[in-house]
Amino acid sequence: MSAYYGKTCSVSEMTGLTFTAVSMNEDRNEITFENNQVRFVLFHNQDCCESVHVEDICGELEDLVGLPILLAREESNVDEPALCDGEESYTWTYYKFATYRGYVDIRFYGASNGYYSESVDCRKEIITV
Repeated sequence: MSAYYGKTCSVSEMTGLTFTAVSMNEDRNEITFENNQVRFVLFHNQDCCESVHVEDICGELEDLVGLPILLAREESNVDEPALCDGEESYTWTYYKFATYRGYVDIRFYGASNGYYSESVDCRKEIITV
């Protein structure tokens, strides 16, 4: 199985899809949603002077498996403070998902010296056999 690496997309493209697996990588900087046709990856292209990672997950990723995604939405910087005093720039990115089983909120936190991106992207990969 191989994948075609497409361009970044809106997380809302997941609405209506059913995934067979949803997981976070060991470094806590990527969340992957996949089935036998498509894979979506929430990620950040890391550069030298910033850090972006999953700070918290409210709910269980397993609740997003086996049922259609009813809600897939991104929000950012909802008036949350920086994690550490003195950080020059920071960004909170929230991903809100729902199925009939429940809600899952994934909170990414990015910090930098202000000259680098702290954003999270969503990449859609079409899986081919």
